[in-house]
Amino acid sequence: MHQFPKNIGWVEVICGSMFSGKTEELIRRVKRALYGKQRVQVFKPGIDTRYDELSVVSHSQLKVVATPVKRPEEILQALRPDTEVVGIDEVQFLGPEVVAVCEELATRGVRVICAGLDQDFQGKPFEPMPQLLAIAEYITKELAICVVCGNPANRSQRLADSQERVLVGASSAYEARCRKCHVPSPVEATPPQNLDLFR
Repeated sequence: MHQFPKNIGWVEVICGSMFSGKTEELIRRVKRALYGKQRVQVFKPGIDTRYDELSVVSHSQLKVVATPVKRPEEILQALRPDTEVVGIDEVQFLGPEVVAVCEELATRGVRVICAGLDQDFQGKPFEPMPQLLAIAEYITKELAICVVCGNPANRSQRLADSQERVLVGASSAYEARCRKCHVPSPVEATPPQNLDLFR
């Protein structure tokens, strides 16, 4: 358990593969802050409408109300003056500008909790997560269970026949795999043509 600082802001990053429980952990921390009567706002990419347009929802159906945004700077615009905690889900889909937004929030004294994929389907770093990990005070790496061998899994195996870096899908399109069982595609991923989400 971390001893959190007092009277300053900071950045927490929850990362890992698909099916590792990143969103569930984000929701747990947000709800704990709410129980503690802290003023909280949660944001998510506006294109994430699979489960609920106005909530962050985990695969296990835990949920918390969220504000959808198209660009990271909208978080600063929507921030209430009394907000103490900001949660951001699927942070990797908000682009490199989200790093400066998280820095600004923390500088203002806000606790920032981000959750997202740290690797793409080829096992390569998924920007801007490396930059967020570098500036964060606290980092949590969640692991899933490899569906092939049962070992701890930190990679997302794509089952669908697509080379786009971003592809809609859940259990029908992806599996959690360990380093040994993960099979990266031999073809380089093409830049995303849209920002459909996956977890």
